[in-house]
Amino acid sequence: MSSTTANEIGITRLGQIAVNVKNVDRAADFYHKTLGLKLLFKAPPGLAFFDCGGVRLMLDRPEKPEFDHTSSILYFSVPDIQGAYAKLKESGVHFEDEPHVIAKMPMHDLWMTFFRDSENNVMALMSEVAR
Repeated sequence: MSSTTANEIGITRLGQIAVNVKNVDRAADFYHKTLGLKLLFKAPPGLAFFDCGGVRLMLDRPEKPEFDHTSSILYFSVPDIQGAYAKLKESGVHFEDEPHVIAKMPMHDLWMTFFRDSENNVMALMSEVAR
């Protein structure tokens, strides 16, 4: 048995995140046109892949009933949370709340706001606002 521990296996970043969707085309439009993520490619039988700052985001229909649930919350980092909030709200995005301070850090305040994608998954915008 190898003596490699979890700290030694070399994970440096997230490579890909899968988001369950009911309608890949509708969701792909939302992530590309509304959120502005770069569409990398689409693949059969109904997958769409986007780049989000070097992390690949995959949209896919659940293959089995036990996988048919909303996704984990993705936190999209933005430099201007108020501006991003206003633009997405104008685009018809449903927000659960308004941008608000989550934590006051020594050098910045951490702001967040939560919204729903086209498939009803909860997503978030986050911003580290310098004091």
